[in-house]
Amino acid sequence: MSKSQTTLHVRVSAAILEAAAAVLAERGEQASMADVAAAAGMARATVYRYFPNREALFEALGRVAVDEAGERLQAGRLEEVAVPEAFERAVRALVAVGDYLVVVSRENARPDPAEFERRVASPLRGLIERAQSLGEVRADLPASWLMESLIGIVVSGLQTRPSLGVEDTVAGITSLFLDGAR
Repeated sequence: MSKSQTTLHVRVSAAILEAAAAVLAERGEQASMADVAAAAGMARATVYRYFPNREALFEALGRVAVDEAGERLQAGRLEEVAVPEAFERAVRALVAVGDYLVVVSRENARPDPAEFERRVASPLRGLIERAQSLGEVRADLPASWLMESLIGIVVSGLQTRPSLGVEDTVAGITSLFLDGAR
C-alpha cells in the first residue's frame, strides 16, 4: 500500500468507527451494519471491506476507547495534582472518549482486558486508593467497586445526553461521584 492509500485507509476506517460509535451508542444492539454505513455516508460493502463482521467492528471500537481513554488519563497526570482536581481530570478524560466509552460499556464491545486494566482501570483505581489513603474518599468500599461506579456514572451521563456543555457535564459527574464517595 502506498502512503496515500494508507492515509485513505486510516481516514475511512476512522470515519466508520466514529459513525459506528454514534449509532451503537444511540441504538444499541438494534443498530445494523447498514445503519453504520448510512451514518458513515458510505456503502455497506465498504464497511464490510474494513470490518468483515460485527465482532471485528466491536474489537476496533474497544481498542479506540482504551487507547483514547488511556492516552487522556496519562496526559492528565492524575498523580501530580490534588485529589479533587485529579478526579475532574479523570472524568474529563472519560467524557472525551464519548460514544466509544458507551459502546465499550456494553457487553459485546469488550476491549482487551489486560489493556483495559493497564491503561484505564489501574490509573483510576490508583487515584481512588490515593484518595482513600488521604481520607478524601470512603475507605470502607473497595477501590475497584468505586472505580466501576465512577465509570458507570460517566457512561450514564453520556447516554442521557443532557443539554449541559462538556465542562458542566464534567463538573456534575465529578461532584456527584465525590459527594457520594465521601
